[in-house]
Amino acid sequence: MLTKDKLKQTIDALPDHFTIEDVIEEFIVIDKIEQGMRDVEEGNVFTHEQVREKLGKWLK
Repeated sequence: MLTKDKLKQTIDALPDHFTIEDVIEEFIVIDKIEQGMRDVEEGNVFTHEQVREKLGKWLK
């Protein structure tokens, strides 16, 4: 979840002229990164071997 402070930092880092799509895209990227970091902290990840097995099944 994004905080007001994080939103303000993100907006302050944008160029002087931007589109609403730029802002939304930036927020989506930040949210996905933060979700990934939470997943790692909670152990919701796959080992290298598990990924190889899953990809092997998908690519057949």
